[in-house]
Amino acid sequence: MTDRFETLIDRQIREAQERGEFDNLPGAGKPLPDRNEIADELWWVKRKLAEENLSMPLPPSLALRKEAHAALAQARGATTEAEVRRILEEINEKIVEGNRKAMSGPPLNLMPYDIEEFLDEWRLSP
Repeated sequence: MTDRFETLIDRQIREAQERGEFDNLPGAGKPLPDRNEIADELWWVKRKLAEENLSMPLPPSLALRKEAHAALAQARGATTEAEVRRILEEINEKIVEGNRKAMSGPPLNLMPYDIEEFLDEWRLSP
């Protein structure tokens, strides 16, 4: 490019290169990140979440389903009947509240757990 047609931006970039301002940047000499992620509109959000060790936020209905699944696993591993009751009562309250109000995302499709039935199975497990 000749000086006559060099734009202000091009000149600023060239001068910064000459001063070495682009030397030793993070990622210099490394391959470009996976280009397939660029096709995803939220690629930059997902990358930032990964850098910050965060997970992608779920719609409330899916988050509650995930929490209910984790609560069941926690209840199965509980060591006392009181602990099982506490875990299931807490998640049942959230399920009832989730069914009572409209939540964004897919339908909740959860009913409160039958604590006594769960306890019967829990007592029989080794």
